[in-house]
Amino acid sequence: MKRSLLPAAVTAAGLLAFGAFAALAASSGTTIHAGDSFRLTCDGTKLSITRVNSKEVLAACKGSAATPTRTPTSSPTKAPTSTPTRTPTSAPSPTPTTAPGGGGSQATIGNCPVFPSDNAWNMRVDTLPVDSRSPAYISSINGSGGNGFLHADFGADPTYGIPYVVVPGSQPMVPIVFNEYGDESDPGPYPVPLNAPVEAGNDRHVLVVQQDACKLYELYHAARSGSGWSAGSGAVFDLRSNALRPDGWTSADAAGLPILPGLVRYDEVAAGRINHALRFTVSRTQRGYIYPATHFASSSTDPNLPPMGLRLRLKPDFDISGYHGQARVILEALKTYGMIVADNGSSWFISGATDSRWNDDDLNQLKTVPGSAFEAVTTGSIHR
Repeated sequence: MKRSLLPAAVTAAGLLAFGAFAALAASSGTTIHAGDSFRLTCDGTKLSITRVNSKEVLAACKGSAATPTRTPTSSPTKAPTSTPTRTPTSAPSPTPTTAPGGGGSQATIGNCPVFPSDNAWNMRVDTLPVDSRSPAYISSINGSGGNGFLHADFGADPTYGIPYVVVPGSQPMVPIVFNEYGDESDPGPYPVPLNAPVEAGNDRHVLVVQQDACKLYELYHAARSGSGWSAGSGAVFDLRSNALRPDGWTSADAAGLPILPGLVRYDEVAAGRINHALRFTVSRTQRGYIYPATHFASSSTDPNLPPMGLRLRLKPDFDISGYHGQARVILEALKTYGMIVADNGSSWFISGATDSRWNDDDLNQLKTVPGSAFEAVTTGSIHR
């Protein structure tokens, strides 16, 4: 979250890449096979490299900090604190609330709705007008790194994707200590099990749905600490409400959005229909956001870069008749509900929940969908 790619770091990383790959194999025992692919992310000057899954190895170029992969916004850095200075109860309502043409059946997790049916995540975008800056946005995304094609950032490997857990209303609350963005976090305690699954990789997200209360608890940079957890930031969302984070506040995601509602989930795909927008990342964003996002993670004022919260959809005339299975269901959702810019990361990577039942060969069909097959739609004004 709040990751930014620095051109100088990218250049240095490129020069050091071969040495880093060799260092990885020598120091960690990692074997680099022919056909392995590598992802390089630069946030500073120190290049490190780790295996993401059985097929990919992640190279990260970091500064002196050991783990954070996001950079502060242009607002002054505040001292970490476990107690926020304000609560998100006064958050504005989403601008787009009515789904043109009506939505599908309501998505649920743990017998809880994943936000109201008129929530922005559940809004159809297949009839919305194309944003006037759409060509510029798509061009900038394609020009900011990557191969310019869609990619499923999840798969059958159990360490791939973003996991979540559903707990009962009786789940014990545990203390949460925030060590990076506490002033923009909802205070603990949270009902996070001490053995809750943690996302592999640098972001280390933890997502928990509390039944009965129907609340969503999300942590970024989470780690077990004493009788509870430490985290870079945390956010609590009422799954029965359209309330947003306060303007300028982050969440466990750079855009200030909840993560869980934007994940591709196996049970939905197996049922043959996804009735919500998807979460995806781009390498570079501008200093601005569109509701339901509430936070930017860039200092760039380039109007051609996408703002956080920008909604894209697969163009109506893109032919998906040749796609099948899991990929076909995902593409149908991208035509109807689209996807939302939620974080700085690898461009065109869509997020999904961890599940060993994913069919990687099926999902690999998505790698043939070019970024040029998408268009930005108008959902609201940019807040800066």
